[in-house]
Amino acid sequence: MRRKIISITRNNDFRRLYRKKAEVGPCLVTYISKNRLGKNRVGITTATKIGKAHDRNRARRVIREAYRLLMPELKSETGLDIVFVARVRTTGCHMNEVLRTMRKHLSPYIIKDEKTV
Repeated sequence: MRRKIISITRNNDFRRLYRKKAEVGPCLVTYISKNRLGKNRVGITTATKIGKAHDRNRARRVIREAYRLLMPELKSETGLDIVFVARVRTTGCHMNEVLRTMRKHLSPYIIKDEKTV
């Protein structure tokens, strides 16, 4: 059973996150803040400077899929608001590179596996 990704839709939630310190990677910028909902919410933004609509859509699809693969590893009870901002390089990146960057940015909130410790 696939868990549904809850989206951030309100403009003031995005603006609240943009005031936080960002984690910057080569193909992704991540803003993270705790919320009081007890559920993780995700927002994905792509600027028009990334390219045409099909480029922005591909960037969103790649980011969404990478997050979907990372969801089981995240602590679900934390309640995080996460905004991913696509960069120009995101359209040419493979999903594994985006996933690696995302895992690095979200490492404090990932459940550590006893086998790897």
